[in-house]
Amino acid sequence: VFPSLAQAQASVANEVYQELGQPSVFLFCPTEYCSSLCSPSPSQSCYLQTIGQELLPGIGVIWTGPKVVSQELSAVLLEEVEAVLRRRPVIWDNLYANDYDCRRVFLGPYMGRAPGLMSRLHGLLLNPNCELQANFIPIHTLGTWFQSELGSCAHPDHAGMEAAAGLGDSQGAQDGSYSPQEALELALRDWVAEINQQALEPGR
Repeated sequence: VFPSLAQAQASVANEVYQELGQPSVFLFCPTEYCSSLCSPSPSQSCYLQTIGQELLPGIGVIWTGPKVVSQELSAVLLEEVEAVLRRRPVIWDNLYANDYDCRRVFLGPYMGRAPGLMSRLHGLLLNPNCELQANFIPIHTLGTWFQSELGSCAHPDHAGMEAAAGLGDSQGAQDGSYSPQEALELALRDWVAEINQQALEPGR
């Protein structure tokens, strides 16, 4: 019936979206959901070009970055993805996901995401560790990153500091930008307080 997989998927997604009354949040995960799955690249992918053209503009498109588990997210990549999809992507961030290797648990701070990134996103979803309690630091530091991004949106002159600040630890409190190390220390302080509080509860 359809000349391509992309046109079939877009047609079905559009019909469901309209049948549901075009809800404010409706997410579509493409078959090519990261750069490594695109041939030859996101901007030259016939599949993504069709998705961008055919999918109704109110539908959000999920993207994981350069890879399924991306160590870094850059503004340049997101601009390329936004151009081909004709909308800002929703990042499905697998930085902490350990469902593919449950012997590992990821407890580091949220990092590797360029300053000023939030203005280039339609949304961000965090795929956490499978172990509930192990997600205190990931979620806490994500919150700290989000607060710093809100600050950069309020002061757009600081949003372009990507080259100076880099993708890892930045100047932190000196210029109000996000510091993974400081975020980690804040999270650890609050986590210890939470653990101590639970230890005082009867029956714990």
